[in-house]
Amino acid sequence: MSGFFQHFTMSLRLHRRNRMALVYGYLFPLIFLGAFWVLYRHESVPLLQHMGELLTVSVLGGACFGLPTTLVSERERGVWRRYRLLPAGTWSVVLSTVLARYVLLLTAGLLQLGVALAVGMTLPAHPLDLLVAFTFVAGAFIGLGLVIAMLADNVPAVQALGQCIFLPMLIIGGVAVPLASLPPWAQHVAAFFPGRYAVEALQACVTGPGWSGVRFDLAALAVIGVAGAIAGAKLFRWESGQRFAAVGGKPWLAAALAGWALVGAAAEWRGHVAPVAVEADRARLAAPAQQPWETVTDDDVARLDFANLPPDYGVVAPIAGPDEKPSEDMDRQLGQIESRLATWPAGRVADLRQRTLNLLCLAALPDLVQNPVERWMPGIVFDRLELSMPRRQLVQILTWIALHPEEGQVLVDLSAVGIHGVGTEAGVRERVRWYAIKFVARLTGRVEP
Repeated sequence: MSGFFQHFTMSLRLHRRNRMALVYGYLFPLIFLGAFWVLYRHESVPLLQHMGELLTVSVLGGACFGLPTTLVSERERGVWRRYRLLPAGTWSVVLSTVLARYVLLLTAGLLQLGVALAVGMTLPAHPLDLLVAFTFVAGAFIGLGLVIAMLADNVPAVQALGQCIFLPMLIIGGVAVPLASLPPWAQHVAAFFPGRYAVEALQACVTGPGWSGVRFDLAALAVIGVAGAIAGAKLFRWESGQRFAAVGGKPWLAAALAGWALVGAAAEWRGHVAPVAVEADRARLAAPAQQPWETVTDDDVARLDFANLPPDYGVVAPIAGPDEKPSEDMDRQLGQIESRLATWPAGRVADLRQRTLNLLCLAALPDLVQNPVERWMPGIVFDRLELSMPRRQLVQILTWIALHPEEGQVLVDLSAVGIHGVGTEAGVRERVRWYAIKFVARLTGRVEP
């Protein structure tokens, strides 16, 4: 036990001296957090819907890069040869290494949460459940990190092996790209990757029902972690001169691979291939809670001030007529804006009222700042709205926005889609209201589209 704690404290001290491990463990996750904030800063609660992904990236960086980089660099320097003098066996050394890495991952995760809270995120729904889920995720990826460390003969080999696992996990493993956005074949592949179970387990504790709703994910992570830890311990190398090609025990690699295969097969058998978030959305849509805008009636629509709207050909709230055609340069600029709208996060938020409000800002802001596209953007916005939802539903949402212009968040900077100029919140809200009424007039036949 004395050797166990000596190695545990020594591992923590050595980690502080390893710059590369610090980069992967702390800086790398914060860079991802900054990138996600830029992409999703317009959401009503920044980063809240993406903490599962961000915390998984944090664990991935620390366990699959930081841990094996530290172990291999220490082995190359002969540090592990000296550890053999400690009154502890291989299992004791491995367990103390795992515990030290867990503490480091936990501090990195707390740092990420702290920064996210500082930029506007609310507290997780189930903090204690989140700790439990984080522990399972850390255990799974630490086991994977041990296997990488035993496979790699030097630090460059760690980087190569880590990338071979890290990049597929990000792209088709349900970590950086939401699982629901992947094609069906990729979802089946992701069922064999621990990343998707990590994201689902963590996100369920941040915004969902807690760990009780993701028991399969936690079990999958436990199987993968135990299999990796066993394989890593059996392949353990003390000497820098030992090469993987020359050591015995290679069949133990099958244990690590068997863990992944077993989890994927169980997911296929249980029908757990579809993402939990998608299943939850389907259940919610089956019995949706009534939204405030759903109470809008025809009498509410009739209350809108259609008679005093600014004319479409005027300076305020203009809309290009059917006989107006943009110039070639203007048409090219509008095409570039439309192509960016296809991946614009604010145009894809789940809240239909906020999404509609965001799209109305595309018409309102150019008008406010007198951007040259101001006459053409309302038509683009109207077409997008009309194609995105049933007409009755759209009329209700637009009417609600027009009758409650102070509610919801408006966008005063649309440079992300190529519309330049910054407006004021009051000015944008005023024009949003006018365009909402104008669109209702078209949808209800009061004005010909």
